Amino acid sequence: MAHAEADWQPPTPLSNGRHGAFLAEDGRTHFSVWAPRAERVELVIGDAVAGVLTPRRDGYHSGIFDAPAGTRYRYLLDGRGPFADPASRSQPEGIHGPSEVVTAHRVEAVSGWRGLPLSAHVICEIHVGTFSATGTFDGVAAALGELAYAGYSAIELMPVAAFGGERNWGYDGVFPFAVHAGYGGREALGRLCTAAHRQGIAVVLDVVYNHFGPDGFVLDEFGPYTTDRFRTPWGNAVNFDGEGSDEVRRFFIEHARCALRELGVDGLRLDAVHEIVDQTASSFVGELAAALHAEGRRTGRMVTVVAESPSNDPRLVLPRAACGLGLDGVWNDDFHHALRVSLTGQHDRYFGDYHGVSDLATACTEGFVVAGRYAPSRMRHHGARPQGGLDGDRLIVFAQNHDQIGNGGFGVRLTEALPIEAQFPVAATVLLSGAVPLRFMGEEYGETAPFHYFTDHRDPSLADAVREGRRAEIGGASGGNEPPDPQAPSTFDACKLRRALSGDGVHGDLLEWQRRLLRLRAAEVALGSLEPARSTCWWDAAQSSIVLVRRAAPALGGRAVVVAATFKNAPAVLAPSVLAGCRLEVLAACRVPEAVEGDELAPSAGGVPQLRLGSYGVLVAAILEPPDDPPPAASGLRLGATAPSPR
Repeated sequence: MAHAEADWQPPTPLSNGRHGAFLAEDGRTHFSVWAPRAERVELVIGDAVAGVLTPRRDGYHSGIFDAPAGTRYRYLLDGRGPFADPASRSQPEGIHGPSEVVTAHRVEAVSGWRGLPLSAHVICEIHVGTFSATGTFDGVAAALGELAYAGYSAIELMPVAAFGGERNWGYDGVFPFAVHAGYGGREALGRLCTAAHRQGIAVVLDVVYNHFGPDGFVLDEFGPYTTDRFRTPWGNAVNFDGEGSDEVRRFFIEHARCALRELGVDGLRLDAVHEIVDQTASSFVGELAAALHAEGRRTGRMVTVVAESPSNDPRLVLPRAACGLGLDGVWNDDFHHALRVSLTGQHDRYFGDYHGVSDLATACTEGFVVAGRYAPSRMRHHGARPQGGLDGDRLIVFAQNHDQIGNGGFGVRLTEALPIEAQFPVAATVLLSGAVPLRFMGEEYGETAPFHYFTDHRDPSLADAVREGRRAEIGGASGGNEPPDPQAPSTFDACKLRRALSGDGVHGDLLEWQRRLLRLRAAEVALGSLEPARSTCWWDAAQSSIVLVRRAAPALGGRAVVVAATFKNAPAVLAPSVLAGCRLEVLAACRVPEAVEGDELAPSAGGVPQLRLGSYGVLVAAILEPPDDPPPAASGLRLGATAPSPR
């Protein structure tokens, strides 16, 4: 039975929600849906029409009905449908089934937990379905102790919005508010957030606001959620600047607030913001960040908003007062690309824009590498160098992530592409770079399971299209080898982590190496201070080696710390001029035959310490006697190498 609109007041914490079904304490539910394309919206409960929603001039239709928690409902739009609710909080029968009325969920608060600043994040990126044997949020929660032991302070969940089938990366979601039932749904995600907070671990949720998946998408039946004025690699762009876009923007900002209030996450990672087309004077991405930061201030929580973008645009993280978008951070793909070229010499695709260790040095001291210089893969100049530079807490760096592994064609991790020993300098470079480190699940112990692209589309024509698209994308770079079938259950099953490896031989050594590096990061002021401009990096291109000297602001105290690493399967003898006259105290060493923790290394007769590293060797050392006049930051001093890459 429908009730008068004036009888109902939305309950907290959903008091400003306009999209969705809101359950009141008396068991009645307020239904509100934006459907400007329909004159008549009918609520269907079960198989029967329960009543007609009242239309408003702003395109919303709303009404109050007797519908307790658990009620399954859909909408008829001028007789068409029925369709699930665009803001459905639960799709228990999948994306083609009805929506479900749920209780307003409030995640259990953990005493003293207020979140973490981005500078304190050491991030593990996780795909829920392949992380554990159960493939659920509870499976992730059961391993939080292991993640904390490894030194992680944050987990970043790949998208969990409801998608078609049971297996997916998550970027094909069609109901952003609904949490994939196969992972355990919204209550299980809330339990995970509470358990993580008890461990001192922040939870970041990867969200997709640039497109919708191809299977089960019905939102355009209700209103102009997408537009054909612009195209993305996945189809029509989301309508952020056309007619009706005010409510589309509201829809996504409400979803973001919902993630914080109802699910308990501490921040968002925005997928591919360069594919969000918005020609308005007030950027949606900037409005979103401002809304979430305001939510954090209102609740006394630290909320972080990070973007994925290859645009190398410093405006993403500049404050709004400086005409920026005000995000907390951005993924720095340049770091990954330069490190990969240093390790492998790879020069296909976008890797051809990078010059190995010289560019890795730039990534460690300046952030963006392609920052206004010519990029051959794009056949144009690309990026911009921020005036005054960017602090390291604005940049997230990594050696691997889901894209770089899974989109390589065969899901091969670096542990399979290179000797596992290469992971020791990789770990040191990522964790001690001076930026916010991110590692892909299992990387801390050298997981060898692949991470393929996988789907579970039930429409045969869509499944075939995905297979063919994958062949076309991968075939040319695979030597004619057939990529794994993304639809096959075996492709998904092969990606399950084998965390028992973490206790075996070199895998256990790698895990302890990460723990050792992170303890040093916490103990040494220079390593914990994320100020790349205070760092100096020397490189030797012939030996694919770098020597990074990390410094903190004088007011913070602390000594300078050296991170020396070679990325070749061959010994290296380094004589870095940046260390002229310095004595070093060894803090950690891996495959450095003549140095163990606690040793002192004195300058050679030429006044420069010689660093003798074995294959894939790493040395972390404190400077005991810094030179009187250290070289300027990012000077690019090097020995016997090719000329520095152009800026």
